[in-house]
Amino acid sequence: MNKIKYCFASVLFLIGAVAMAQEEGDAKPERQPGHYNQSKFKQMYEEFATPNTYRSASGAPGPDYYQQQADYVMDIELDDKNARIYGEETITYHNNSPDDLEFLWVQLDQNVRAKDSKSPLRNGDGVNIAYTADNFAETFVNEPFDGGFNIEFVKDANGKPLSHTINQTMMRVNIPQPLKSGEKISFSIKWWYNIPDHTVNRARSGYEYFPKDGNRAYVIAQFFPRMAVYSDVEGWQNHQFWGSGEFALPFGNYDVNITVPADHVLDATGVLLNRDEVFSKEMMKRYKEAQKSYDKPVIIVTQEEAEAAEKGFSEKKKTWKFKANNVRDYGFATSRKFIWDMQAVKIGGKDVMAVSLYPKEGNPLWEEQSTKAVVQTLITYSKHTFDYPYHKAISVHAKNQGMEYPMICWNYGRPNEDGTYSDRIKFGMISVIIHEVGHNFFPMIVNSDERQWGWMDEGLDTFMQYLAEQEFGKNYPEVIAPNEKYPSRRGEPAKIVPYMSGDQNFISPIMSNPENVHQLGPNAYGKPATALNILRETVMGQELFDHAFKTYAQRWKFKHPTPEDFFRTMEDASAVDLDWFWRSWFYTTDYVDIGVKGVKKYYVSNKPTKEMEKYMADRNLTEADLPPLVYLAEEDSEDFVPELKGKSPTETSQNLKEFMMDNMTEAERTQVKEPKYFYEITFEKPGGIPMPLIVEYTYADGTKESITYPPQIWRKNDAEVSRVMASQKELVGIVVDPKLETADIDTTNNAWPSKDEKSDFEKFKENIKG
Repeated sequence: MNKIKYCFASVLFLIGAVAMAQEEGDAKPERQPGHYNQSKFKQMYEEFATPNTYRSASGAPGPDYYQQQADYVMDIELDDKNARIYGEETITYHNNSPDDLEFLWVQLDQNVRAKDSKSPLRNGDGVNIAYTADNFAETFVNEPFDGGFNIEFVKDANGKPLSHTINQTMMRVNIPQPLKSGEKISFSIKWWYNIPDHTVNRARSGYEYFPKDGNRAYVIAQFFPRMAVYSDVEGWQNHQFWGSGEFALPFGNYDVNITVPADHVLDATGVLLNRDEVFSKEMMKRYKEAQKSYDKPVIIVTQEEAEAAEKGFSEKKKTWKFKANNVRDYGFATSRKFIWDMQAVKIGGKDVMAVSLYPKEGNPLWEEQSTKAVVQTLITYSKHTFDYPYHKAISVHAKNQGMEYPMICWNYGRPNEDGTYSDRIKFGMISVIIHEVGHNFFPMIVNSDERQWGWMDEGLDTFMQYLAEQEFGKNYPEVIAPNEKYPSRRGEPAKIVPYMSGDQNFISPIMSNPENVHQLGPNAYGKPATALNILRETVMGQELFDHAFKTYAQRWKFKHPTPEDFFRTMEDASAVDLDWFWRSWFYTTDYVDIGVKGVKKYYVSNKPTKEMEKYMADRNLTEADLPPLVYLAEEDSEDFVPELKGKSPTETSQNLKEFMMDNMTEAERTQVKEPKYFYEITFEKPGGIPMPLIVEYTYADGTKESITYPPQIWRKNDAEVSRVMASQKELVGIVVDPKLETADIDTTNNAWPSKDEKSDFEKFKENIKG
């Protein structure tokens, strides 16, 4: 250690020794009972599941990790006249678990729309202050829609009936003998159901009827009995589908034949096997052009052709044949109204087709923007996770829809009848397309359990959506002006403030089942997306975060992760302790509120302060009993000597001057930059969430300095902390979180000198009223 470092270290040691002695004396504050047990910095062992050979402590799959496989062979027919769908499927279920299975569980999600469904009865709602006419009719006037599965048979591989029991949206198949570990079983189900109008009550699957031309556009999903997940975490995931908690599904291979009217256009999950049979020669020509078009979409079915088809109502049928490998679900869209465009995009050295299907009612907006959004999504998400593994991604226009399935999704955003549209409609459509196409990554590939943890797909996807939206804004100047920023609805810290500062009676922790949440949008989408954005930009930094996030995605692609797997991987791949972050943001409903409580000014002196004199008197000490000490005296105290203000330490303290003369050469003394001003700044934290303390200091000469203190600054005192600051320049202003990076709900306490200003939340409320 050189002399200058030794000099200041000695002074600091002596002052620290006095401070420690004071704490050990009669002035020692009492620790509040249970303080540590309630600390946000407590380790997460009590909340996390114990690591095992299936899931390791690092967050990676363990050596004994397994997952089941369910393969499907299906023949589907859509009855357009009666809006019904018929199907017969053979399921081959592979038991890769170490357990022998006594029975099998199959999901019957359409039973949520059965006449006797309990789903409409699960909420205790009172009278609304007002109803739309259609909502009133649906609630009080109309007969319940009969949309549940009609199961005609369940048979084994030899065609013999299998005993089965239906419990609401779940069906137990009672197999004759246990399915042993390593074995597989095949059985068949025949079924049909009435297809709902998805514009009523926001059904996830169904049709929209167009009265002007008498056609329907179908977006069909959850349409077949699907195997439930069996895993090391909870055995069978056979929780009922009530409507909000989405799906838990195993991966498998699908062979699907879909029969529809011959004049329909159709696309679906999987590779189209008989394109030569279902495409016209002109469509094939355009399709081959699209495979080489990387700069703009190629129209496969034009608007004029779709409008002509609307009038046909063919009595003939056509079967579209698809094969999909290693997917967790299946969906398709079909109508004679669809316009169809495609564009190739390079992802990881291979071509992926970005596809859009939409009726004329979606134009001109959809032709202009849909496929652009698909392309940007594939590029951004692949960069931050893994190369998109499938050969296509389809965006389908459907009124009031936003739903996702492997390779295909439904998206809203419709212009006015005259073709005009507002920025709100345009950006809303682009955003929902990015979000739903992005779900291919979370949870269609990184296959989390949506039924239990809605945030694991919605929150991670909304975070990635924000990144893709911002890149979309940069890459398409014809949509976003170069000097403007894409108007993301979620992701920026300030936009979650109204939710986090709201009534605690209607706020749930992120770590809640979707069915138990009052405000699912902010809880499962907005708050986790904002938390991850803050984690990336403010807590970890982009480099550390991006590496850890990509590690998680690559570890768990085509697997079933849990929340702990995500939390552990983010720490494992970054060397950043985040227990305080997960506990605060995900396990509580606390909020961020950090401010400046006060500022005290000090000067350097040889003379003991009143506090020091008391300390010595209490211990019968004199100055001769202590080494030469340097004191910081408060300017507003009785010890203050005005003529010493603003002078350097060696000008005001003979002890320090002599120490430097004795321990430093003349050359070393000339290099010393002695501070003239000393401040003790106390920061307070009325909010429950600890965050990095981001402070901007302003000096009398107009210069500014930014310092970010790590969140660990709050680890020993959750209410307030103080920092001593030495400066050559006079401090005239302090602002906490000047760029609004932490979702602070009250900025009125963020400045010194204090400013009489309204908080962001108060401004938000005024804007709403206005």
